Amino acid sequence: MATNPHPLHILFFPHLAHGHLIPMIDMARLFARQPGVKSTIVTTQLNASPFFQTIENERKYGFQIDIQIIKFPYQEAGLPEGYENVSSRYSQQMGIDFLKALSLLRQPLERVVEECRPDCLVADQCFPWVTQVANNLGVPRLAFPPTSNFAMCVFNSLYRNQPRRYVTSDYEPFVVPGIPDEITMIGQQQPDELRDRLDEEMKKFMDEALESDVNCYGVVMNSFEELEPAYVEHYRKVMGRKTWNIGPLSLCNKNKKDKLQRGNEATIDADDCLTWLDSKEPNSVLYVCFGTSCWFSSAQLNEIAKGLEESGQDFIWVVREVNVGKEEEWLAEGFEERVKGKGLIIRGWAPQVLILEHEAVGGFMSHLGWNSTLESITYGVPMITWPLSNEQFYNEKLVTEVLRVGVAVGVEEWCDWMEEHKFLVRKQSIAVAARKLMVGDEAEERRKRSGALKEMAKRAVEEGGSSQCDLKDLLDGLRLIRSQEIRSKKH
Repeated sequence: MATNPHPLHILFFPHLAHGHLIPMIDMARLFARQPGVKSTIVTTQLNASPFFQTIENERKYGFQIDIQIIKFPYQEAGLPEGYENVSSRYSQQMGIDFLKALSLLRQPLERVVEECRPDCLVADQCFPWVTQVANNLGVPRLAFPPTSNFAMCVFNSLYRNQPRRYVTSDYEPFVVPGIPDEITMIGQQQPDELRDRLDEEMKKFMDEALESDVNCYGVVMNSFEELEPAYVEHYRKVMGRKTWNIGPLSLCNKNKKDKLQRGNEATIDADDCLTWLDSKEPNSVLYVCFGTSCWFSSAQLNEIAKGLEESGQDFIWVVREVNVGKEEEWLAEGFEERVKGKGLIIRGWAPQVLILEHEAVGGFMSHLGWNSTLESITYGVPMITWPLSNEQFYNEKLVTEVLRVGVAVGVEEWCDWMEEHKFLVRKQSIAVAARKLMVGDEAEERRKRSGALKEMAKRAVEEGGSSQCDLKDLLDGLRLIRSQEIRSKKH
């Protein structure tokens, strides 16, 4: 592939969290694969290291893509060296110091933008100050909220209208006002910023983030129009955002190596995992994973183990490394021996996309982070919804009520993602949800709906599909801006 001497140069600035890095790296790769486009990812050394091989693979195919390293300000923010990612946080104070460190990335980013003079800067929504940086330097800024149009619409409605003020308790239902569907929620399912728990500094940050979305060039979404058409339209026309839906981004991973290396090296041999799945009947395995940042107590993990065993379903269960060294605290005695052949435990990082696309997988028990939710939809896998924090309770409403491809396990209390949860979902609830998702006529109907969404997702990213058209429209617009700037400089 010949290198374009004057490519459209896009800079990508992801938030330092796995759930944000992974889709933005995929996005940078997707952009670089378009004719006449160059991608540069700006991040810190430790956050870049899991992706070096993936980026090198892209370069071998002739695509113009690179990583620009900036230094993480440990000392200035009062953080220990090596703490460069949200998942490293283990205290409230470290979380506050980490936010300070993120704000100190402004000057390093400015220097990179001044040196590179990109044609566009795509930055995570968690960096509202990037809009001002981009405007000052005359660069169009695209915001990237790594979630659904639905969640953005719900949050905006709740933040602007504050409907929970009109109910008497956090357990009294209220309707989310002004959105296409009638969605009922309770106060307990809302994040701190919607429960009067924010200090002035954080409230200021939230207001700046919302204002930044309005004042930037536009918003790029990891979704596709056919998935949530009413909310794509609502986000554009009612909320007034200029948006492009270019997902599912996970579909840019075409071969086994890409899927295996996505985000990190798997802690299980992929062939062993796939061989185990090959021995199972289609749609018979429940995949259980709660993302990279969830902190479950040993007691809750023990309930999950008992619930999976009681359900009688085959399963793959991914357990975070933080719990691996404490197995005597959370593994029910004799559990692994009793479920031998029926259950596979992965300790650490799983090749999630490889697992979800396997025909044996018929369900996914998830925390409803948007990456996991969209990947489950993309590969036609119905879900058991177990939201924890962030916008996950909104994603649950999308999955269970709008798309009707999920079964709720029954969690009703939002919590900080790093806290060991105050509640316990009991084994009976887990077992009932697993059987309901995997077995019976209703399960088959959910599976059909999931299969239809899978086909829509595939078509969206193909030539002429909605996401491919949005991507082309976005790039054409950026090229027009560049050509206008070139003409104005000549005159």
